[in-house]
Amino acid sequence: MRLQQALEAGQFALTAEVMPPRGGEIKRTLEHAELLKDWVHAVNVTDGSRAVMRMSSLAVCRLLLDAGVEPVWQQACRDRNRIGLQADLLGAHALGIKNILCLTGDPVRAGDQPQARPVNELESVRLLQQVAAFNRGEDPVDGPLPDGPTELFAGAAADPQSPSWSGLNSRIRRKHQAGARFVQTQMVMDEDCLKRFVDEITAPLGLPVLAGVFLLKSAKNAAFINRVVPGACIPQAIIDRLAAASNPADEGITIAAEQVRRYAKTCQGIHLMAVKAEERIPLILERAGFSSRC
Repeated sequence: MRLQQALEAGQFALTAEVMPPRGGEIKRTLEHAELLKDWVHAVNVTDGSRAVMRMSSLAVCRLLLDAGVEPVWQQACRDRNRIGLQADLLGAHALGIKNILCLTGDPVRAGDQPQARPVNELESVRLLQQVAAFNRGEDPVDGPLPDGPTELFAGAAADPQSPSWSGLNSRIRRKHQAGARFVQTQMVMDEDCLKRFVDEITAPLGLPVLAGVFLLKSAKNAAFINRVVPGACIPQAIIDRLAAASNPADEGITIAAEQVRRYAKTCQGIHLMAVKAEERIPLILERAGFSSRC
């Protein structure tokens, strides 16, 4: 796996995010991944983000592999009990999907089917512990796995702009102890928070960080994200900059490229998110001074 090799070698790594379709047709998602594969080490596939129904993340990851794209499978605990999560972990390993981002999952009330019943038997720390146990070859009931240990590369999510610094510190340490091998952050808008997060929390643990950069399309888009996305805090100065731009979409690309350049000085990698505009990610990287890996 290129992502694991890069992070373990101390090299700079790039990932980008795609969202599974809300339906049974995968063509557009695969087209986006094809555009990204020569720019990034791996393509991250969301799992029921914002508690909205979409195609199985695991299925999309396998289709990406078939298309020659290395995936990062997001696995959220919200919708499956421990037996279902364990089954999917073993299935992912059998399918050749080794990169996993272990998540608790957005609350059901945030989605468009709030009447759905959440499971949440495990959360991200205990899911990481389960991955680590499988990697040691341990059966969750008794004895060893009959076919030996798995080789899953697990990561964890974090919000460097969390209002509780002590809580953030404690949570990351627990995730590291549980087996997290890298950290992927949520959208970061405060560079000082990111630097402090790396310097004081992740660097002493030897945890590589992929800083989250989100493409904003307009001032209206930024205000909407602040309103509906938990933890989002886009500064008013950026919203005003987008509002004043003659071409807000292009200005959003420039803002994201500036963030990539700055955050690259602090972190070992960047994770790019451009919901419904994934085709713009190569332009962001180009403006940030990166070139295609072709």
